[in-house]
Amino acid sequence: MEDTFRTIVKASKAIYTEKRSKFIAYAIPVLSADEVKAEIEKLRKEYYDARHVCWAYMLGADRKDFRANDDGEPSGTAGKPILGQINSNELTNILIAVVRYFGGIKLGTSGLIVAYREAAAEAIREAEIVKKTVDCQISFGFEYPFMNDVMKIVKDLEPTILNQSYEMDCLMTLEIRKAKFEELRNRLEKVESLKFIE
Repeated sequence: MEDTFRTIVKASKAIYTEKRSKFIAYAIPVLSADEVKAEIEKLRKEYYDARHVCWAYMLGADRKDFRANDDGEPSGTAGKPILGQINSNELTNILIAVVRYFGGIKLGTSGLIVAYREAAAEAIREAEIVKKTVDCQISFGFEYPFMNDVMKIVKDLEPTILNQSYEMDCLMTLEIRKAKFEELRNRLEKVESLKFIE
């Protein structure tokens, strides 16, 4: 089961010019469609005099949530090539927006596709790409005498302990890679007195 994905650490910027048209490309890490909307709004305000702000985004570890927008450019000449670059770099949780200033010379359909593709590729080249794991959290309570049983499982599977409290009843929240989650849950289920907190 695939439990890793590639994304970028922080926003990056690149500038591409073609026949006096200027393409300013941004690669921005995002986690939701609302964040995408906010970032596009910011760019529209900053570049209020630009002819187009075209974009594409991809969200989620499964890379199933995506959209592309040509913002008035001929259909398929901007959003699609930008999305193509996100795909060929296997990235997610990313927005790439390309601001275009028209330079007076028409680029034609194929020229536009190349320009938007190159601008997006440049922004990705400028970005630092990281591989992240898909993590799952689990919370549970147990009686103090069974602490050793729980800690042995923690030692074996090495989840991250997000929080813990030890009183009469102990509470713990762990985070672990998706691929190891089932094993962790199955082993915890065998600990006497342990109850999962949904």
